[in-house]
Amino acid sequence: MAFSYSSKFQDALAALKHEGRYRVFADILRERGAYPKAGLFESGVSYTDNKGRPITVWCSNDYLNMGQHPKVLAAMHEAIEAVGAGSGGTRNISGTSHYHVELERELADLHGKEAALLFTSGFVSNDATLSTLAKLLPGLIVFSDELNHASMIEGIRHGGVAKYVFRHNDTKHLEELLAATNPAAPKLIAFESVYSMEGEFSPTSAICDLAEKYNALTYIDEVHGVGLYGPRGAGVAARDGSMHRIDIVEGTLAKAFGVMGGYIAGSAQLVDCIRSFAPGFIFTTSIAPVIAAGTLASIRHLKESDVERQQIAERAAKLKQMMADANLPVMDSPSHIVPLLVGNAALCKSVSDALLNDHGIYVQPINYPTVPRGTERLRFTPSPAHTDKMMEDLVTALNLVWDTHEIVRAA
Repeated sequence: MAFSYSSKFQDALAALKHEGRYRVFADILRERGAYPKAGLFESGVSYTDNKGRPITVWCSNDYLNMGQHPKVLAAMHEAIEAVGAGSGGTRNISGTSHYHVELERELADLHGKEAALLFTSGFVSNDATLSTLAKLLPGLIVFSDELNHASMIEGIRHGGVAKYVFRHNDTKHLEELLAATNPAAPKLIAFESVYSMEGEFSPTSAICDLAEKYNALTYIDEVHGVGLYGPRGAGVAARDGSMHRIDIVEGTLAKAFGVMGGYIAGSAQLVDCIRSFAPGFIFTTSIAPVIAAGTLASIRHLKESDVERQQIAERAAKLKQMMADANLPVMDSPSHIVPLLVGNAALCKSVSDALLNDHGIYVQPINYPTVPRGTERLRFTPSPAHTDKMMEDLVTALNLVWDTHEIVRAA
């Protein structure tokens, strides 16, 4: 009997749907200059004005609204008029423009490092760099925080090296693992600065202390920290005064900077090795010059302006307090991220659907494997553009949905 490919695909999707983990993309169109307002397009509904049903976006990673900033948009318009759309190839074959060179210099300067290297996404920068380091350093042992992002986990796995997972932010456990390994072996500690599903910070200085004690390299994922924390938006490690002790900084251009792409920054020698040996860099078409131009404008603005960082901190603190006052189960988070615990995948999806369909509030459910089973949640990302009225409407809607779904309130 012939193997039934179709039935296997169907069974896999059916299992996801049964668990309530099947992801549905929302077809939205943001309105330039009106963020977080957007239009939702629905199947079978005709929108003659091409704006869709009005909704408010509450889950964007464009944390500081830089994707709408006049300086960013102007730079991108200027670049596309000057050089056109695409980059034309890989960085080795016609895909390096002056925009790429300038952006890498700007990123290196941001983190106080000798060099930086651009990638097409934050996922690729983690995967390519970590897997390549494993090949460059025979016998490498990697120590990875248990809540590290999937891209870091994949990069370490692709490297095929020995890996030890330490309990989240537990430096005592990390030291136990470091002390138990061969002192002469090359080591790397991989961790994030802000854990995006919990909103927690890592103890960057304490981890650097251990790295120096046990002669390990440090690799920090500042994806949810760059632009948002530290002098000039250099990240959590810069805020903590430990950036100069970090060997490799990885970041994204797609969150606080509001555009897209990823990067690493470090010593010139290390960056040159990744540039020369990482397949994920060598064989990938470079980001479009227009993207690089917009990101340059965003980084330069945020290096000089603290206004946006102050605004998002105030907005996040206010929303957390409003949720707590309403006895909603807002998770403890010291950062700009506001997670609201639901605890069941199907229920989380139902709550998200109700908020969107009945209240015009767009926030996606966060389910396994992004978070452990039983900790499913809604993840809110208030921005400088979210007003008090929007927050009041959100909490009112959450109260109604919590009651109709009979979800347990905070104690």
